[in-house]
Amino acid sequence: MSKIGFNKELQKSCAYCVHSTILDFSNETICKKRGVMPARDYCRSYKYDPLKRVPQKTKISDNYSPEDFKL
Repeated sequence: MSKIGFNKELQKSCAYCVHSTILDFSNETICKKRGVMPARDYCRSYKYDPLKRVPQKTKISDNYSPEDFKL
């Protein structure tokens, strides 16, 4: 594991690199340094870009009752 940004358990990946662009039609990236690479790989030019990461959605429970919304 590497120490990247806010989440210390986040794996290095070309999908989160400053030098890469994710291809829409496949699970690959285009890297300015290496060319076409799988999204899960990374090279020594890896540099984390926090704006490329999309956080996971949290699941909201569906079992609410009317008493939960009363003041």
